[in-house]
Amino acid sequence: MTGGGGEASVTGVVVRLKLSLLRNGLRQSAGRRAAYVTSLVVVALLAALQFLGLIALRGNAHAASVTVILLAVMALGWTFMPLFFPSGDETLDPTRLVMLPLRPRPLVRALLVASLVGIGPLFTLSLLVGSVLALAHGGAALVVSLVAVPLTLLVCVALARAVAAANVRLLSSRKGRDLAVLSGLVVAIGAQLVNFGMQQLGSAGLGQLDPAADVLAWVPPTSALGAVDSASDGSYGVAVVQLALSAGLLVLLLRVWSRTLTRLMTSPDGSTLQAAEPSGKRERTSGGPARWLPDGRTGTVMERSLRYAWRDPKTKAAWVTSLAIGLIVPVFNALQGTGSVYFACFAAGMLGIQMYNQFGQDTSAFWMVAMTISSTRDAYVELRGRALALLLISLPYSLLVVVLTTALLDDWTTLPEALGMSLALLGAMLAAGAWSSAQYPYSIPQESYKNVVPGQAGLAMAAIFGGMVGAALLCAPVIALTIWLNVDSGGDRWTWLLLPVGVGYGALLVLLGLRLSAPRTARRLPEILAAVSKG
Repeated sequence: MTGGGGEASVTGVVVRLKLSLLRNGLRQSAGRRAAYVTSLVVVALLAALQFLGLIALRGNAHAASVTVILLAVMALGWTFMPLFFPSGDETLDPTRLVMLPLRPRPLVRALLVASLVGIGPLFTLSLLVGSVLALAHGGAALVVSLVAVPLTLLVCVALARAVAAANVRLLSSRKGRDLAVLSGLVVAIGAQLVNFGMQQLGSAGLGQLDPAADVLAWVPPTSALGAVDSASDGSYGVAVVQLALSAGLLVLLLRVWSRTLTRLMTSPDGSTLQAAEPSGKRERTSGGPARWLPDGRTGTVMERSLRYAWRDPKTKAAWVTSLAIGLIVPVFNALQGTGSVYFACFAAGMLGIQMYNQFGQDTSAFWMVAMTISSTRDAYVELRGRALALLLISLPYSLLVVVLTTALLDDWTTLPEALGMSLALLGAMLAAGAWSSAQYPYSIPQESYKNVVPGQAGLAMAAIFGGMVGAALLCAPVIALTIWLNVDSGGDRWTWLLLPVGVGYGALLVLLGLRLSAPRTARRLPEILAAVSKG
């Protein structure tokens, strides 16, 4: 397919294929349609609020700084987030097209256009349009804006697809995928640094952004937005150079992407081939730390879950990211003197998320577990073993983060209530996660860089965020008691009771959550197996 008509036909087919995958995924259940529509409405509301906020910056002396830095953060998200987090942009995996007679140039064009279909590009487009409306003054700036907006959007999408394509083999290999853990940790730390930077702006003012924005205005793709500001100031030559920088990056990304696709679709992949280990070097399950686990099915389930957390690259990446963010948020805030002991609860919340989609983490191998579940009792023991394995790590880690944060803030009087709140939150997350795993299971594909199969992205978001809201509601009694004791002038001497209350309430929530989730798991076992085996 070398002609223009052939390339156009390939583009149309790929776009229609993506729309068909999305439509067929939504047709599978009303719950998935509701989840997708809900996520679409939420993103649309956020985009509308962002759009109005950017328009309100028009005429502000620091409008250029704010918009350029916002775009830089958005470009950073486009680069890394598709690798490590579920995304609504269900871009086609290029490795699925290996057997088709397609040349790199039409394939790149087709995948680029298909990547523009989704919630993410729509949100980015609203940011770009709002930014140019805040910056553009005069006819020349308007002309530059007409070029800058589509150019920047294409650069963001091409950047995401080029990085993702380069990491397909990395994330699908046994040893290579472990390197993604470090990348996920870097992204998590970077996101928190951005968060703390925004906190500093609240006290120092927008003028603190000007030095960084002056540099980013020459770094593509933010240079395209800087060109709009330069054209508004009458610096037309500068605007042309800034546009050229973004255009040059787009060309470079497309070439890199094309070469990556060529290598990906023509080179054999032996990264997943495993050499048979000598029998003498195989690990003994009866030795090592495993000997301290309980006997029976509970110990077996705990050992399996811990092995997944250590050996499976995607599970390991999720654990490392949660551990890192759970420590970074309270500690960084404490070091800056703006934190609170209650920020330490972030560790329990992040680790509690690992209880969600427990069966989806097993992927298609869950059928072997499903064969051993024939009653509510079996389902209960299975869920209990998974929860205990998670508690084996999350419980001491949460205690460590609370104590460390308290020490950094030198606020030891609030240690009991912070510990009680943290443990209550951990129990609520485990309870909500067990129920969500049975009610909203989704598949995590292992052969690609995505974290959810096409058609299930909205379901994944609903399962996680809906479960988090449920956990917050379960924690409401402890939160209310904590507020009441701190507001009441005579309640200070009783705040120590929040520690035993939090421990007991969290344990009660875990027991009730497992008891309520077990019969649902046993009853919905065929549906769960079908949902998690799609990847």
